[in-house]
Amino acid sequence: MLPKIGILCAGDEELAPFLPLLDRRSVRRQAMLTIHEGWISSVPAAALYSGVCKVNAAIAAQVLIDSCRVEAIINAGTAGGIDPSISIFDTVISTETAYHDVAEDILTEFHPWMDSIWFPGDPFLLSLATQAAQDSGRPVRFGRMVTGEAFLSGPGTEAVRSAFHPLCADMESAAVAHVCHANGIPFLSIRTITDSADRSAAACFEENCRRASEIAAQVAHALLKRLAVSESCPIAKGELP
Repeated sequence: MLPKIGILCAGDEELAPFLPLLDRRSVRRQAMLTIHEGWISSVPAAALYSGVCKVNAAIAAQVLIDSCRVEAIINAGTAGGIDPSISIFDTVISTETAYHDVAEDILTEFHPWMDSIWFPGDPFLLSLATQAAQDSGRPVRFGRMVTGEAFLSGPGTEAVRSAFHPLCADMESAAVAHVCHANGIPFLSIRTITDSADRSAAACFEENCRRASEIAAQVAHALLKRLAVSESCPIAKGELP
C-alpha cells in the first residue's frame, strides 16, 4: 500500500499546478486552510498552501500530519538563489535544511536537542528525487537550503552565504522540516529558483513565480510517479521512525 503524501506550498500560485494532477479530489477547510485530497499518479495525497512564513508553514504541516494522516511531506514551490552557480528556473532539492535567522543553540542545547542545526532530507525520498531529476529533463541541483522570515539582498545575502553555504533560501522549508522531525516522518523540499543572488529578490519573485511553481510541481510529480512504481517503500511499510 502506498503512503499518503502531503504536498505543502507557501502560496496559492505554487499550489495551483498540483490541483489538476489530483484525481477524485475532495476539498475541506480546517484551521483557515483549504485542504485538497485525492490521488496523484495513484499515490494518495493531501495538498494545501500554508501562507508565507515559518509559523504558517508549521501550522499547515501539523494539520497534514494530524488531520490528513500523511506519512511524508514534500514542501514544493519557489526559492531565491544564494549560491552564484544557481540560475533562475533551476530546481533545488534539499539534502539538508536549516534556519538562517535562529540562534544555533536554540535547537541543539534545548528542545528538540538536535545533533546539529541541519534537518536532513529523507534518504528514501532523496533516492526517488534523484530518479525524478533524470525524468524531468530540467536542471536539478541537490544541496543545502536555508529558511528565514525576509527576502535576502545585498550584505544579508553574503552573510548567509558565508555562514551556511546554501544553494537557496526560502521562508518555510526549515519550519516544515522541523515539524516533520518532531513527528518522526520523512521530509523533502523541492524549490525552483525565481531570483539569483545578484538580482532584486522581491521583483524577480513576482515576475517568475508562476513558471517556477510549474517546474517545481513537475519535478515533484516525477518523484510521485517513481514512488508509485517503487518495488520497496520504507514509508509505506512503517520502517521509518
